[in-house]
Amino acid sequence: MQAQAGSLDPAELPLASTEAAPVGALSMGEGEFRAFYERTAPHLRAYLRRVSGDSTLADDMLQESYLRLLRAPAAPAEDQHRKNYLFRIATNLLRDHFRAARRMAPEIPEVAARSHAARDFDRRHDLEPYLLQLKPRERELLWLAYVEGYSHDEIAESLKCRTASIRSMLFRARERLAGLLRAHGWKQESSGADPS
Repeated sequence: MQAQAGSLDPAELPLASTEAAPVGALSMGEGEFRAFYERTAPHLRAYLRRVSGDSTLADDMLQESYLRLLRAPAAPAEDQHRKNYLFRIATNLLRDHFRAARRMAPEIPEVAARSHAARDFDRRHDLEPYLLQLKPRERELLWLAYVEGYSHDEIAESLKCRTASIRSMLFRARERLAGLLRAHGWKQESSGADPS
């Protein structure tokens, strides 16, 4: 059952979720959950926002991610593994959303143009328009690697793919983003060091 937009207040999420959790679900006290939520929610919201390109959808998926974590029959107890599991849940929600969008309107591009983007941003320094031109999987990879600082193993776990393929997938995503930036007049700064 999907959470309806605006049906949960994040401050009420721990209480409402732990009371409704089935037997065998993640055993975490309210205080422990609140602390985990406060540590992880800003990062997860930013990830969902960047990959989806929609802050309302990101907030809905944020709530649904935590609900699914709390109801998971075998969620990890260790904090870092729990965070990775939470990001995997969020990634699956994003994939489901994009799949449904393609089935409903295949002629519409995966990421629509952003007419509501802030006009006062200096576009030379704002990567968002270029990130939105990437495929969702490429945005996921770049975000987890360079914003969240995940290792290749952690990215593979979150995206359900082989660790050995992460390096080449990241390379292709970086190259695609670099090509978009070059096509729009961005120039690579010469630092004298090898970027790899």
